Amino acid sequence: MLQIDDLHVGYGRSVVLHGLSIAVPPAAVTAVLGHNGAGKSTLLRAVIGLLRPRQGSVRLDGEDITRLAPHQRVARGLAYVPQGQQCFPHLTTAENLRLVADGRPGGRASMAEALDLFPALTGLLSRRAGLLSGGQRQQLAIARALITRPRMLLLDEPTEGIQPTVVAEIERIVLAVAARGDTSILLVEQHIGFALAAAREYHVLAAGRVTSAGRGGEQAQAAVRQALTV
Repeated sequence: MLQIDDLHVGYGRSVVLHGLSIAVPPAAVTAVLGHNGAGKSTLLRAVIGLLRPRQGSVRLDGEDITRLAPHQRVARGLAYVPQGQQCFPHLTTAENLRLVADGRPGGRASMAEALDLFPALTGLLSRRAGLLSGGQRQQLAIARALITRPRMLLLDEPTEGIQPTVVAEIERIVLAVAARGDTSILLVEQHIGFALAAAREYHVLAAGRVTSAGRGGEQAQAAVRQALTV
């Protein structure tokens, strides 16, 4: 579904990704792991179009989207949830969701479906997003992305800095979305147990290169931990 080939991406004169190639199959979770500075977030920014590759290509369902603007990629089925529990803090939870839902065919139905996945948000619809906890804002950010009914969801560290009880809820949602079979997920995550439990395949990055890859599942934890210590 998503094919990344020989991707070279950087900032200014600095190159961060060095010939990266990753494939995300349909209706599956692919995890990308690695230490800070490995290039994980840069990869997602290049896929959504916030960074233009110096070389290589990004294809979605066979279509080359390498030169498309971010909004054009969203129209083709990509959705991106960056780090930092991003929201519009002065708007309510409901207003944050309606910004995406309104004007979109079936938007209100999609909004209701997203709230079904995140029942904790239902009682917070009238509260300003800036007054939510970090975990609640992260749930809001993922729910907002799901309103677009993406075919490919890009998640950047969805459990970072969040209390354990909410981490478990976000894990449940990611697994539930993957189980529906209509959305693939490219998951950047530091939480190895969660990432491998959710992922069909994993890739470990170091210095902008894939240093290890394999099948997901609990049995892969030892190999991944070893790869991360090299």
